[in-house]
Amino acid sequence: MMRPVLPGDVSAVARALLMVPPPERPALCRRIFGGAVEAAAHCRLIGRLHPRWGDGSLNAAARRYVLADEPFLDDPHYLQCTRLVLRELAAAHERSGEAPAR
Repeated sequence: MMRPVLPGDVSAVARALLMVPPPERPALCRRIFGGAVEAAAHCRLIGRLHPRWGDGSLNAAARRYVLADEPFLDDPHYLQCTRLVLRELAAAHERSGEAPAR
């Protein structure tokens, strides 16, 4: 599993998703999540940052891509992207069988 998720992680992924057309967002979201998982495993095994995905956080994985400027929370496109990130986060926890970190 990737590192625990903070609000800034969700924001970074949503901002990356804002930069691509809506039909491409689900695939990019899954790619960012996969990169974070890969990086976390790499860091545990090797003890160093993953050369492509960073430290295992969603924030680091999202920053491989261009991020939109921080929008207001009531921006409808940002809300759509944020919901997508949160759905993917819930699905990742369901797939792993783990409860979310507290």
